[in-house]
Formats: sequence, C-alpha cells, structure tokens
Amino acid sequence: METLDKFDLAILHELQRDGRLTNAELASRVGLSAAPCWRRVRALEDAGIICGYRAELDREKIGLGVLAFVRLDADRNTGDVTRKLEDAIRAIPEVVACHYISGSGTFELQVVSQDLASFSAFARAVLLNLPHVKDLHTSFSLGEVKAAGALPLSHLGV
Repeated sequence: METLDKFDLAILHELQRDGRLTNAELASRVGLSAAPCWRRVRALEDAGIICGYRAELDREKIGLGVLAFVRLDADRNTGDVTRKLEDAIRAIPEVVACHYISGSGTFELQVVSQDLASFSAFARAVLLNLPHVKDLHTSFSLGEVKAAGALPLSHLGV
C-alpha cells in the first residue's frame, strides 16, 4: 500500500479498539459497504500494516502478578553473539517483550512471573544462563498506568 486514506485510518482505529468486529460492523462504523471494507482490511493485512489478531489477557487474573523490566548486559556485542542471544531470548515464554537498547545495557526485557520468588528462581536458572550474559539489572512494576495501548495514527495526517 502506497498511502493510507481516511477509510484505512478509520479501519485501523476501529480494529485496534476491537479486533473482534465483524466485517459488517466494521464497515458500518467506518462508512463503507461490506465488500470494499473487506478488501481494504485484506490489503492492510497483505501490506503488513495489520500484523495479526489476538486476545488480550489480564496477566494478574491468570496468576502472573509480577512484571519485571530486566536490562541485560552481554559480555560481547558482535553480530554472531547478539544473534545467538536474540534467538535464546525469543524462545523464552516468560519474556513478553525485548528491545535492543542504546546506552548502558544490550537488551531491555519485560518478564512476567507468578511472584518474586518464582521470578528470582527464573532469573537465576534461565536469564543468567543465557549465552554471553555478563549482568542483569532488574526493576519491578509497582502498577500499570497504561499498557497495550493502541498506536497513535494522527501523525499520518489524513
């Protein structure tokens, strides 16, 4: 897709609010008939703008009361070492997000756990044993102010 118009932006806005909308409901909300709306959604998916759909879970209600932010320092930052570490991090379900960062540290991980004791055991057994890990620095969330928010679209200026 070369450009997004007001209908594409409206579709993205509505689907970020509720990814379970039927095509008929989505079409009604954005002011299109069903067939063109469906074609636009497919085009947005094909272009990779819509990456997928999923259920958003309340981590605390499923027993994951701890959210930790872990800055991980690697002992070397060569391409091969970094790729091995990235692959290892991707394979860990408790790591729900990971960013390669600037400044001190190599990666910033978001890690969920049942409680502090299970996080401590996980950090010692898993995180410290990742390839080429030099050090970990952990901060814990004391409460979420905003999480899993929709991406802003106003900068697209349509």
